[in-house]
Amino acid sequence: MSTVPRNRRTSIPDIRARKGGEPLVCLTAYTTQMARLLDPHTDLLLVGDSLGMVLYGFDSTLPVTLDMMIAHGAAVMRGAGRACVIVDMPFGSYQESPQQAFRNAARIMAETGAGGVKLEGGEALAETTRFLAQRGIPVCAHVGLMPQAVNTAGGFRATGRSEAEARQVTRDAEAMAEAGAFAVVLEGTLEPVAAAITAALPVPTIGIGASPACDGQILVAEDVFGLFSDFTPRFVRRYADLGSQIATAAAEYAADVRARRFPGPEHCFLPKAAARSAG
Repeated sequence: MSTVPRNRRTSIPDIRARKGGEPLVCLTAYTTQMARLLDPHTDLLLVGDSLGMVLYGFDSTLPVTLDMMIAHGAAVMRGAGRACVIVDMPFGSYQESPQQAFRNAARIMAETGAGGVKLEGGEALAETTRFLAQRGIPVCAHVGLMPQAVNTAGGFRATGRSEAEARQVTRDAEAMAEAGAFAVVLEGTLEPVAAAITAALPVPTIGIGASPACDGQILVAEDVFGLFSDFTPRFVRRYADLGSQIATAAAEYAADVRARRFPGPEHCFLPKAAARSAG
């Protein structure tokens, strides 16, 4: 349960102040109903561009558009009253220039009401992060395994295994924190490297496949709740198996419809006389 009072939303300063304190509880959310269910239990809800794979069936996050992120960001804001909501900037919406990033980030915040944006990249995006932060756009950085760079990296693989990789992800995290990022997501980063980065940074780290030493943890909600049966990433713990429950419920519904057990009289709108007789 968040430590922020129930009558106000968790703010960016609240998130920043949790450095070295009680771990931040973070999950993804893409819809109003999921946001309503998760909001009482989380400090931060991320409208991740992972929705491209989770909801739309894309092979990567690259096809996700700015309009998609804004639509889902607004939906989550309608369902979340307490958690800080952060919206991912999709591929191609910020890499061209700081000015392009500001225009698109400002549109996300204005049209969704979210508390800030998240963008992937380290040293190369530090100038952009500083440009946004200086103009009132709170930025959560994302370093380590970066899904938008999947083609460059040659797939989804953990980083920090070699000394060169460890130095690079450390430089990336430090550059983004120095540029004004209020938090840094560390994804798919070797545990000792992620722990060392967490100890060194002045802002919270949020781990996903990183380290228990991180200042917070985030997972894709659908992974946590078992809505995918074909693959569970190594770094995920399933807390429910809703996928199989949904499949079972769908099978029972189909059987009832085919056997004409559903709908029954109690599910129909009947004339008053017939309704009294049925009662």
